[in-house]
Amino acid sequence: MGKRAAAPASRGRRQSRRRRRSPLGRLVLPTLALVTLALGGGAALAHYNSTGDPGPDAPRAAAPPTREPTTAAPTTPKATTPTPARTTAKPTPKPKPKKTTVPASGPGTFASAGTSGKAVGTGGTLRRYRVQVEEGLDISAAEAAAEIERILAHPRGWAAHGRGRFQLVTEDADFVIRIATPTTADRLCLAVGLNTHGELNCETTQGVVVNLKRWVLGSPTFTGTPAEYRHLIINHEVGHEIGIRTHMTCPGPGKLAPVMMQQIKGLKGCRSNAHPYDEDGSYIEGPIVP
Repeated sequence: MGKRAAAPASRGRRQSRRRRRSPLGRLVLPTLALVTLALGGGAALAHYNSTGDPGPDAPRAAAPPTREPTTAAPTTPKATTPTPARTTAKPTPKPKPKKTTVPASGPGTFASAGTSGKAVGTGGTLRRYRVQVEEGLDISAAEAAAEIERILAHPRGWAAHGRGRFQLVTEDADFVIRIATPTTADRLCLAVGLNTHGELNCETTQGVVVNLKRWVLGSPTFTGTPAEYRHLIINHEVGHEIGIRTHMTCPGPGKLAPVMMQQIKGLKGCRSNAHPYDEDGSYIEGPIVP
């Protein structure tokens, strides 16, 4: 066999270099690692005592920052006032006045009050009267008689000032006070020549005729209740009974109207009034109507 060709010089040098470095590389690096570990471990062990606690010179790991425990102060809930639900107040409706109806006509027959009373008055002629109410009405004759007694005994009336004495009786009367429906009142008044037009009262040969409409409703010209207006009806018509045959008119603006004035036909500047006398006892009069 022939001889192998000699390897190139450069390849030989690389191989020889690798062979020389390999043992040292394997030995030097591990050794350095062991020495470093030994030195580091020894240095670390030197900082611990026999109990395993770190020595005084041992660097301590920085403790995490501690926070002071904070306890949130209890909050007192604010007192709240409940808000009422918003409502729209509805106006309270005013009660409507009860409508009073007055029958236009009746049977034309009358019921008499079955009671009598004592005479009232300070002087003058005694006049006895009866009270009658047309049948079929809501007003009883006894109730009407009691009210008329109070009217004639009023301290501002005729009897209180010596113009006559009056007594309620059941028979032998000097005159009669009748309360009648408008149709019946018109008939009774027309018998003596007076046209009352379904609205007015009158005085006849038998006595006083009171229109039921005026007794119940009063007058639109009178500034007072129907109960007050009933005083004017009785005082005016009884004034004719005691001899005052004429009517009067207003004595002046702002003054009290005389009871003998036909106030339902207009006040002509006077103030409505239901009594013959004022509170001082003075007779209320005005010019005579021709």
